[in-house]
Amino acid sequence: MASPPVSGKPETGKPETGKPETGKPETGNPDLILTLRVSDLAGRKPTEFDLVPTAAQLHGLAGQAGADKLRKLRFAGQLVPQGERDWKLIARLGATVVQPCVVTFAPVTTRIEEPVLRTFLAHMPSSADLEVELEDETLEPLGSEIDLVAILVEALALALPLYPRAAGAEFGAATFTEAGPQPLDDKIRPFAGLRDKIGGAGENS
Repeated sequence: MASPPVSGKPETGKPETGKPETGKPETGNPDLILTLRVSDLAGRKPTEFDLVPTAAQLHGLAGQAGADKLRKLRFAGQLVPQGERDWKLIARLGATVVQPCVVTFAPVTTRIEEPVLRTFLAHMPSSADLEVELEDETLEPLGSEIDLVAILVEALALALPLYPRAAGAEFGAATFTEAGPQPLDDKIRPFAGLRDKIGGAGENS
């Protein structure tokens, strides 16, 4: 049986009042902070979590991950005990991100759906076993806390498109010259047709 899910929404103890009447973005804590103390985790059953940031927190997360804007984000999963002291994080990241097009700089919206896996080890492999374990990029040392937000930001940054491109945008060929001088035309290039003339003379001889 799993432990009660951990929610990423801050509890203020006040009833929700809806959108502010001023029309300004909702305030509150702009930083999403959620760390789980390993000593508080139930050692024999999974601990579930479900992070849904507020609008203000989305703005901060977008900057951390390298996106212009985050419209939606959800990070949900569970921490499952492995053996006596190790833990495995099994989660799903869903996000709608906005980035500038690499060609036109127009906003490009991308939907991201990514599995996120991490294995936290109380004792990392020794140097003798390191070559075998290097293939598993999900391994991390287990500390006193597990920072779910840091994992979220890392996974989101890795999932962002490297070269977002708007529909129909293509890289075109361009010719660049220094400012001032113009490309030479045939009228001021005295030897422009010399090769053709030499070739014609050789054929007639």
